[in-house]
Amino acid sequence: MRRKQIEKFLNKKEVSIIRKLKTPSKIQDFLDKIPFNFELDGETYYSPRCVLEQNLAHCFEGALFAALCLQYHGIKNYLMDLKVLYSAKSDSDHTLCLYKTGKFWGAISKTNHSVLRWRDPIFISPRELAMSYFHEYFLDNGKKTLSSYSLPFDVWKKFGYQWIFSNEDLDEIALSIDKSRHLDFVPKTMLKLIRNAGKTEIKGAAVEEWNKNGQMI
Repeated sequence: MRRKQIEKFLNKKEVSIIRKLKTPSKIQDFLDKIPFNFELDGETYYSPRCVLEQNLAHCFEGALFAALCLQYHGIKNYLMDLKVLYSAKSDSDHTLCLYKTGKFWGAISKTNHSVLRWRDPIFISPRELAMSYFHEYFLDNGKKTLSSYSLPFDVWKKFGYQWIFSNEDLDEIALSIDKSRHLDFVPKTMLKLIRNAGKTEIKGAAVEEWNKNGQMI
């Protein structure tokens, strides 16, 4: 029933692609092959249809595309927002697509760097999974910037299905996730004990996958 419900909103080419993306690993592989969306012409929140049409995606767009594929194949999924410190103006939030395999949680992640990527389904809770990103999220000077993470966000329950084929930016979904309940990463008593990332970590995290010309580096 879920497949038929989704297929009502998609054309034959889109259905053909999504049918092949049967597992979280295959979805991640597909997203890795799509050039990163640097938003050169301004901010975007592409729907899954627009991701396929434009052959571009950033983290939010990749997470929604992953959610669609998982939903189509009957795999429970949620979105998670990783929010940075307000003071870290040169950094940006990150959106994941969470999925469950048995009782364990994993994550699909579209990113252009060597960090903040896929997570295998080995985590016993969303919190444990979210915590695995804390050490990887830092500025060029090594300062760690993750502030909070959202509770698993059910986009299907909140917004239904029509967004998957929208030609308009999905600002409403992005805003809703941003305003959803978030939990702090670091207890206030521990803030002074957070160490900056080291030089080797900073160098490794600087590795990128795509350039702004849409070419894989």
